[in-house]
Amino acid sequence: MSNDDDYTAPNEENRFGGRVRRYARVGASASKLAARLATGKVFGGDVDHAKYAAELTSALGGLKGPLMKVAQILSTIPDALPKEYTQALATLQADAPSMGWLFVKRRMRSELGAGWQSSFTDFSREAVAAASLGQVHKATLPDGRAVACKLQYPDMSATVEADLKQLRAAFAIYKRYDSAIDAQNIQEELSARLREELDYKREAKHMRLYRHMLADENAVHVPEPVDELTTSRLLTMTWQTGQKFQSFLDSDADQDARNQVALNMFRAWYVPFYRYGVIHGDPHLGNYTLREDRSVNLLDFGCIRIFKPDFVHAVLTLYEALRDGDEDKAVSAYESWGFENPSRELIDVLNIWASFVYGPILDDRKRKMGETNSVAYGAEVAAKVHKELKAVGGVKPPREFVLVDRAAVGLGAVFLRLDAHVNWYQLFHDLVGDFDPAKLAANQDAALQSVGLERP
Repeated sequence: MSNDDDYTAPNEENRFGGRVRRYARVGASASKLAARLATGKVFGGDVDHAKYAAELTSALGGLKGPLMKVAQILSTIPDALPKEYTQALATLQADAPSMGWLFVKRRMRSELGAGWQSSFTDFSREAVAAASLGQVHKATLPDGRAVACKLQYPDMSATVEADLKQLRAAFAIYKRYDSAIDAQNIQEELSARLREELDYKREAKHMRLYRHMLADENAVHVPEPVDELTTSRLLTMTWQTGQKFQSFLDSDADQDARNQVALNMFRAWYVPFYRYGVIHGDPHLGNYTLREDRSVNLLDFGCIRIFKPDFVHAVLTLYEALRDGDEDKAVSAYESWGFENPSRELIDVLNIWASFVYGPILDDRKRKMGETNSVAYGAEVAAKVHKELKAVGGVKPPREFVLVDRAAVGLGAVFLRLDAHVNWYQLFHDLVGDFDPAKLAANQDAALQSVGLERP
């Protein structure tokens, strides 16, 4: 590697700085869109949401950064935004321009100091992967270990804040015409999680937390952070070799292999949740790979949520309420989650969605996810929930609900794509059969203390 770290790449620097300056123009576009939408509503005109969604997408199209993660999460929350908007946002690609080699060297020097190159015997000039907040380079340490170095793009704190401003604008547009979902808590939760993702030292703690929680799961693998080469904007971790999920699907794997992957994915997400009260809130396909033995590599730990034991207990209470038709238990569960003074009518509506999400684990037999959780049926259920929520005066989902719903629906989509045929009921009961809130609390306290994290 050469030693021209002092080189300044003005063109690239201007390109990244210009991305932040474009937000002023985006804000103006969103404001004009909201005004036109409100005018159409007030004066009884037809609201062409497809048209307005296209305009919003065009306004946001130049950003292509953290907003993409927000769009992915919103797409799994029934009617958090009209489907025209979430579908349009989903067409945007998280393809923030990669930093060139000279710029990367300058950034690495700012994180590790002038002698950063001596920490590696090899460091890839080209990024091997790109994400919404940064890019990944493969490197080798002097002791021979292969590592992944995730380097955050410059100015991402300002970029994230600007994206969140546009998210508020998008929610404001929705609020102008529809009161079925009060999105304030959704917005606050997404904002908090996205800001946390900027801190790579915190992500390293999340990674160690998952290594602790999944230590006995032989079919799930978690990288190890390299603390001396990690800063708040650079995360160095051991390299995990694996196959992309889509490549596995394209390989025409047999049913047994697909079922095994589904089992491993289920335990990767739900062992931490039911035993430690922690969930990975972003089951995006790029966040894991598969090894030859069908075990799972988890790769990204930015979007992690820690729950109080009572919240997890309420998840099981609602399961029992749906299984037994116990309305009082359902009320207790929703109140524990933070739904404020839910009426019986609202409970009935919420149970429609809950029955959809819990459906596969209510039936003690081998079955495919698509029997009751297909994309078409999910859209039908979401539409029905939305209609009924408007009829009962709307709902304000609690913050804690957002990522649990995201994980459940996102994993359901993965299982659909796998076309897995397993006994989901048995998987669930094998995991929660000895559930004890006090034991979960003790497990959680010990795990968080071991990595330097606190319960929220």
